[in-house]
This record gives sequence, structure tokens and C-alpha cells, in this order.
Amino acid sequence: MQNRLFFVSGIFILLASCAMTSTMPTSSNKAALTQQVIATERQFAKTMADRDHAAFLSFVSDEAIFLNGGKPLHGKEKIGEFWKKFYLKPATPFSWEPEFVEVLNSGTLAQSTGPVRNPDGKIFARFTSTWRLESPGVWKIVFDDGYAVCDCAKP
Repeated sequence: MQNRLFFVSGIFILLASCAMTSTMPTSSNKAALTQQVIATERQFAKTMADRDHAAFLSFVSDEAIFLNGGKPLHGKEKIGEFWKKFYLKPATPFSWEPEFVEVLNSGTLAQSTGPVRNPDGKIFARFTSTWRLESPGVWKIVFDDGYAVCDCAKP
């Protein structure tokens, strides 16, 4: 009986170990996931250049929260209503690009951050976005925030 219990326990530990190992991406897989998030962030930013509000919303998770400088917008619909004003005029009011992306070892969440530029190319803010892998190869933004950068002269 003791040998049988040891055998069953050993199999359970082996299966649990395999399950944990299979969810941990390899360094090359993590690099591929990072590249996916970078490409997704760039496509997301391109919606502004293309003036395509519907495409913008396609990157936003239904349950997303845009922190909006301390005035949170909850859900895709509220976010879409608020952001629509940035897509109405023919001229692009700002642009952004990923500068740094990091993916969790689980491969299911990522964070991107980078500069936000005015139409003249001057950095006036920075963004931070949290992306969730919602299906294979499909990343959706779940949290987003930005903050103004100080153009102050340093003493």
C-alpha cells in the first residue's frame, strides 16, 4: 500500500511539474511574445494616424479600464465615447510608440510604455499600457494611463 501511495504521489508531482513547465515560455517564446506586443502596440497607435476609431476600439478589451489621469473610464463603451473626440478631426492630435515592453513569464500579460508626441514631434506625455493575451496571438489592452512630462529646466 505504501509503495502504491508513493507511486501515485510521484505521478501527481510529475504531472503538476509538467503542467507548470508547459505554461512557462522559453526565452525564445518570450521574445516572440514581446514582439507580438510591440507589433500590437504599433498597430494600436496606427489607428490614430489612420483616423480609425473603430480600429482603435478593436484593441480594447471589453472590461478595460483607462485610468485617464485619475478619472477612470470603465469598459470599452465608455473608453470609446471619451476617445472618439481624438478621431474626429482630419489632423492627428498626437501619436505614441512603444519604447519598452515586458511580458510576464506566464506569457499572458504584458506592459508597454513609451512617449506620446504632439504633431510637431515633441514629447509631451508618456503612456503605460497593460495587455492581456485573450486568445492565441490576440492581445487586448486592459489597463492604460498616461502622464504629462515636465518640460522644466533642471536647477
